[in-house]
Amino acid sequence: MARHSLESKAPEPPAGARKEPPVTWSSLPHKSQLLILAACRLSEPLSNTCLLPYLYYLIRSLDDGSGKDGSNSSNSSISRRAGLLVAAFALAQFATSMVWARLADRYGRKPVIVYPLLVSVLANLGFGFGTTIPRVMFWRLIAGIANGNIGVMRTMTAEIVQEKKYQSRAFLLLPLVFNSGNIAGLALGGLLATPTKNLPWLFGGIKWMEKYPFALPTMVNAMVLSFALILAVGGLKETLPLKIGQRDIGLELGRRVMRLVLRLRAHGYQALNDDEESKTELTAYPSRQPGPSSSGMQSQPVTLKTKTIAVTLAGFTLLPFHNAAFMQLFPIFMSTPFNNNNIDHEAHGLFFTGGLGYNSSTVGLYLSAFGCSGIFLQMFIYPTLQAKFGTLKIFQFAFAMFPLSYILTPYVLLLEDPIARGAAIAFVLFLQVIARTLAIPSSVILLTNAAPSPKLLGTLHGVGNMLSSLARAVGPALGGWVSAKGMEIGMVGCVWWTYLTGIAVLGVMVSLKMEEGKSPHERERTLRQKEDD
Repeated sequence: MARHSLESKAPEPPAGARKEPPVTWSSLPHKSQLLILAACRLSEPLSNTCLLPYLYYLIRSLDDGSGKDGSNSSNSSISRRAGLLVAAFALAQFATSMVWARLADRYGRKPVIVYPLLVSVLANLGFGFGTTIPRVMFWRLIAGIANGNIGVMRTMTAEIVQEKKYQSRAFLLLPLVFNSGNIAGLALGGLLATPTKNLPWLFGGIKWMEKYPFALPTMVNAMVLSFALILAVGGLKETLPLKIGQRDIGLELGRRVMRLVLRLRAHGYQALNDDEESKTELTAYPSRQPGPSSSGMQSQPVTLKTKTIAVTLAGFTLLPFHNAAFMQLFPIFMSTPFNNNNIDHEAHGLFFTGGLGYNSSTVGLYLSAFGCSGIFLQMFIYPTLQAKFGTLKIFQFAFAMFPLSYILTPYVLLLEDPIARGAAIAFVLFLQVIARTLAIPSSVILLTNAAPSPKLLGTLHGVGNMLSSLARAVGPALGGWVSAKGMEIGMVGCVWWTYLTGIAVLGVMVSLKMEEGKSPHERERTLRQKEDD
């Protein structure tokens, strides 16, 4: 019976030993805490991907009108602006990742989850009602600052679930929610943008929606994140060892509300008294080792400067470098007006231009529909593959799929039949979705396993999130610039064949140098056993 672990091969149990039951989603410990944390994780994908389906049309509507003729020069201008707008979010994340990590080590994990979530709600509302490029850029920066705490969430996951056999699914949960949030954000952005035009039977004639055509999807985002905020305040428990057991007004309020609800549903319900609740909270994570602290971070900085960590961080960073650029470039590619010259035999060699000419609702549905295949893969296929082949081999396989997807993408424009063109774009999109679905959770597990000690998990994930955010800022900005240059010379495939493919190939080379280690908690227990012996 295969065990879901972080190693490619699990040790054989001794003869006569009782086999443990297989790890399932329902067997995960502390499920309520993981689910609340997962709800909070929705903030980044909803805030970051909701605008992608209508990004082309948003920038064109906020522009001075030069982008309405569909020319190559105007399309290149939109591509540049789109790259900067997408990069602003990740740049703010990069600038604040280590700040959030240090605040979490000092004041606790929960405050660094709750307060940024509130700011994210406000940032979504502000972005939706923005009417100029500077205003929407400002709210993108605020949203990025509020979502710079992803490393804290990963650290919290490691502190909640420590047993090695559960980590495969526990560390898969946040990427799974991230992927789900991407799908929901793309669908919301595609369906609810310009609602008076896309859904006239429901929203036709509503004046404020005509004035603010892109406000509705961000308002729905704000409602969802407000619900996550309520869950976090009333149900999320602190995991920083120094803060466990301290009074939490939010938890007390949440327990009172739950007690009232249960009393209304079932007479005779007897809630735990305050002493029992406090005891439950104190022993919520009895096996946890002391978490990362500022003193630990300062006393062992040299331990992070190893070749294994450097290579792992490089692979962890290169993934969002090209994937974030793809997430910005592909919707623009789908929205740019189609160029009939490509199929009238006027295009030759590598020089052809244009896009697929889809509207925002089609773009959103296209991207979200194929993202659903990633959800299925993460939930049901990935754990089995990870247990059989190991995390590193899956990561390497996924990286090898990216270049093929990027090389083929521009050639779909040369297909004359719309059905064949649609099937081709579905194929290249499917390749990219499968690759990123396998690569994202694998990268998080590999980074966690590279930590030399549980005390440095927070620091390492903070550094990883900082570098990842920088990659997600530079990637789209540089990709938008290369795409604009390609359009100016009549080569829409320039950014796909040079920039995206080049970064993806570099990622393949780095992945071959990476190593798959044990979890830091497992490594620490092994060292303690050797010292005892």
